[in-house]
Amino acid sequence: MTEKNQQGKSIKALFNLPDVKEITSKSRSGIYAGIKNGTFPKPVATGLRAVAWRSEDIQAWLDSLSSKEANHA
Repeated sequence: MTEKNQQGKSIKALFNLPDVKEITSKSRSGIYAGIKNGTFPKPVATGLRAVAWRSEDIQAWLDSLSSKEANHA
């Protein structure tokens, strides 16, 4: 989910909580429980009371789910 700008430089996307909930199909409490127990990526601070998740962290988490499913097949 990294895009390139007009100069060809990579742009790293950040997702807010509603985006993360939609992408992962997890609830707010499920996301924060996963952060607490180390099974979900931690957000980064974007302001005094705001956080967001790096797109590459969410993609890596999704990829890890796919590899776990493949190992159980």
